[in-house]
Amino acid sequence: MSEVHDSLIRYQIIPVVRIDTTAAANPLFDALERGGLPVAEVTLRTPCALEAIQLAAKRQQFMVGAGTVLNTSDCQAALNAGAQFIVSPGLDEAVVNLCKQHGIPCYPGVATPSEIQKASNMGVRTVKFFPAEPLGGVNMLAALAAPFHQMKFIPTGGINASNVASYLALDYVDAIGGSWMVKPKLYADGNFSDVTQLTRQAMTLVGYESSPD
Repeated sequence: MSEVHDSLIRYQIIPVVRIDTTAAANPLFDALERGGLPVAEVTLRTPCALEAIQLAAKRQQFMVGAGTVLNTSDCQAALNAGAQFIVSPGLDEAVVNLCKQHGIPCYPGVATPSEIQKASNMGVRTVKFFPAEPLGGVNMLAALAAPFHQMKFIPTGGINASNVASYLALDYVDAIGGSWMVKPKLYADGNFSDVTQLTRQAMTLVGYESSPD
């Protein structure tokens, strides 16, 4: 696996970020870094998402990926902006192949045994289990993972501070994706201290201790 993938596994939590304004990007990334988690999956759901990825890519020691990548056009635009990993809500072979060509980790979304099997046959070794909680949470993931002993998972969707430990306790879970520490309402007033605090708490849950300001 790549150095980026190894780092994501080490941090265990991937903040799933929606950037609504370019002005919020750097302060949000600063808040994540202060919280001890220099990682962001910027979802391609807003007009400024690619610009936010560009800003994050310029930061030293920060890993930025693109989420909600639906096709190869999205994927190429994200890679051009500096995305270091790609996350999709579903399984798209063309997106996976494009990432392979660029040597970039790609985490396609799966929800069924057929999708996991197809991903495995495409050479994918880590998939996004999405949406995790609506699909049945850790019990459903355990049932899906059983026949696919070589596959690793990044559950995303409905994961928060109260259930993150139950997912990370599973040895076939590489990391989780979550947005509870980066929800836009937390910094709607321009104060990003809650993001830092919740990120520190999250990192404590997975055994990291960040330095105070």
